[in-house]
Amino acid sequence: LRTDTDIRVVEVVNAYRKFAYRYYRKNGEVTREYGCIKEALKIVRELYGRTIANEFGPLALKAVRQRMVDNGWSRGYINKSVGRIRRCFKWAVENELVRPDMYHGLMAVFGLRKGRSEAREPDPVLPVDDATVQATLPYLTPVVADMIRFQRITGCRPQDVCNLRPCDVDMSGEVWLYRPDTHKTEHHGRERTIPIGPKGQDILRPYLLREKESHCFSPVDSEKKRRDQKHENRMTPLHYGNKPGSNRKKKPKRSAGEKYTSDRYRRAIHRACDVAFPAPKPLCRREGESIKQWQKRLTESQRVELRQWQSDHRWSPNRLRHSAGTEIRKKFGLEAAQVILGHASADVTQVYAERDLQKAVEIMREVG
Repeated sequence: LRTDTDIRVVEVVNAYRKFAYRYYRKNGEVTREYGCIKEALKIVRELYGRTIANEFGPLALKAVRQRMVDNGWSRGYINKSVGRIRRCFKWAVENELVRPDMYHGLMAVFGLRKGRSEAREPDPVLPVDDATVQATLPYLTPVVADMIRFQRITGCRPQDVCNLRPCDVDMSGEVWLYRPDTHKTEHHGRERTIPIGPKGQDILRPYLLREKESHCFSPVDSEKKRRDQKHENRMTPLHYGNKPGSNRKKKPKRSAGEKYTSDRYRRAIHRACDVAFPAPKPLCRREGESIKQWQKRLTESQRVELRQWQSDHRWSPNRLRHSAGTEIRKKFGLEAAQVILGHASADVTQVYAERDLQKAVEIMREVG
């Protein structure tokens, strides 16, 4: 990497991406933040890649921000992406790749304000009503259905459900305490404790009878139960057709993992929503029709209509957390909801943390 005054923006971007790939990791895996950084810097590279880095100023950053607006990004995501670009050049200043005053110039670009820009405002994340959840459950595997029930009761994050292991659950008290090995705010030095009341314990108990460090909710178990259910519903006699397990590929392109990720969890729910709340017939996938044939058959206007239908009739696991928070706030107040959901700031003292945990235990003894 050159260190003279003619260094280009593309060189700074590539150097920072290499740094970010090593830095933004958790448990040995690259985090989503790295993907967001790549997406933001891609626009910088497209518009100003060949520009001398020291000449990338506030007007250039505003032009990059306008491209994000034109691409349909939401206002909040644009503001975060602009912050990621600033961090890139702050790192460049730290490593003496650009002038020290460059970062201060980029800081002069303020964030987009609500109602005062052309940027799209995202729809608020609203609670999902229990009737909609109940209508979706029959079309899910038993494992995913139990994940939903557990999250709805405890109000934990989707990643907390996916990461749950027997060794992380303290069952010594009347209310169990789940302390995730990894969680969203751990980089702030904050601990996360999720109380599990009697209802949550009844859901979780069968999944604790396994290796202590294996994940409770596993796609392998889910796939096994799905195959067992198909075998029970089999109409063809066993001495005809394929025998159980005989028609599996030796090297499948995709196989069930040992744990759910937040994305897999969300996609499983979306697939169930598509079955529980099917789109109008012209938009639906026909029996025996492949996905490619289905997509080719639909016109552009039908695709837009289908996406809108799915957006209106699908729900995601984060909405379960909002449902739990809304219910707890209604019964016990705003502070109680903040405690259960783990929304307290990172600078809370140990005295307040102890008080919060006791309050959370009392709440979950009654509601969960």
